[in-house]
Amino acid sequence: MNNPLKDKTRALAAQIHEEVTQKRRHLHSHPELSFEEYNTSLFVKNELKKLNIPFTEMAGTGVVGIIKGDKNSDKVIALRADMDALPIFEANQVEYKSKNEGVMHACGHDVHTSSLLGTAKILSELKPEFGGTVKLIFQPGEERLPGGANLMIQEGVLDNPKPTAVMGQHVMPLIEAGKIGIRSGKYMASTDEIYVTIKGKGGHGAQPQQNIDPVVIMAQMITALQTIISRSSDPRSPSVLSFGKVIAQGATNVIPNEVYLEGTFRTLNEKWRAEAHLKMKKLAENIAEGMGGSVDFRIEKGYPFLVNEEKLTARTKEAAIEYLGEENVLDLDIWMAAEDFAYFSQASDACFYRLGTRNETKGITSSVHTPTFDIDEKALGLSTGLMAYLALKELGN
Repeated sequence: MNNPLKDKTRALAAQIHEEVTQKRRHLHSHPELSFEEYNTSLFVKNELKKLNIPFTEMAGTGVVGIIKGDKNSDKVIALRADMDALPIFEANQVEYKSKNEGVMHACGHDVHTSSLLGTAKILSELKPEFGGTVKLIFQPGEERLPGGANLMIQEGVLDNPKPTAVMGQHVMPLIEAGKIGIRSGKYMASTDEIYVTIKGKGGHGAQPQQNIDPVVIMAQMITALQTIISRSSDPRSPSVLSFGKVIAQGATNVIPNEVYLEGTFRTLNEKWRAEAHLKMKKLAENIAEGMGGSVDFRIEKGYPFLVNEEKLTARTKEAAIEYLGEENVLDLDIWMAAEDFAYFSQASDACFYRLGTRNETKGITSSVHTPTFDIDEKALGLSTGLMAYLALKELGN
């Protein structure tokens, strides 16, 4: 079937592919940590100025651009890209390797930002052919609590004008470049950070009767806390409790005075999330007290779970199939990672989909958050055009 809108969007995406690639490489070479994206923000603002797209600033380094179609329509949709990088030393030997030692775009936010700039250029070219308003949300601080999405919402990013839907995309190295993945309904987990200090009484390892061993308390506590997941949560609703950091500054024959733990708790049910917090804290305190010690058990509440609104997601999937072909649109399962786009999904109809970036032939297979993460830049042709097409379809064009 003839589809002039798809054809025009595809042609524009192909036309700017090299330009978007260079933007992505520039951003990859100059990564900045969460809420420190000063040069990235300036880069985005300069690019929007070149396109004559008006913008405002919020949440420190956040930028919000506005594109209005020339045709008459009150419809509004928002497109979001995050801008921050991670504290990782890059191991890739590429010409666009990070120049900011110890900081790396290891989660693909350089892809998201450059892609949205490309989408903005496509939409600017197509202004005479559509009606409605597109908000371009360039967001800081996705990788760090309290999350830039949360701050931008508090500062009114979803007001004046209020979008009927928010859409976002995220790189996915498990999916081949040229494809996307999507899921309707609950998709990603909430995330909470757990900080625990167990206090005992240190001493000589050969005289345990004179001490209160926080290492043994810690071992009992970690094991017992897992029973909250296995015996208190509904097995039909996924939950994860993991401890990734344990510090006990003793020695082979020295029992320390205290042990420090850090972990994460994730789930897809807000009611259970609150109940689990209380259960974990109470169980930890009871174990420590019962073994003669004490515990400071602190939970820092993080992002909520992410839900893709079913009707919007169905329309998005249908439009993606039109643009890419059915064989290139994959159905995804629940993923227990977290994303602060979840705040948008709790405040508005939202759809968050995955952009394939994998190419095994080129050896591009590394996971996000690793020193060797990279993408097949073929994905940048798809990322710009598809998002523009989805926005135009959602606006009713």
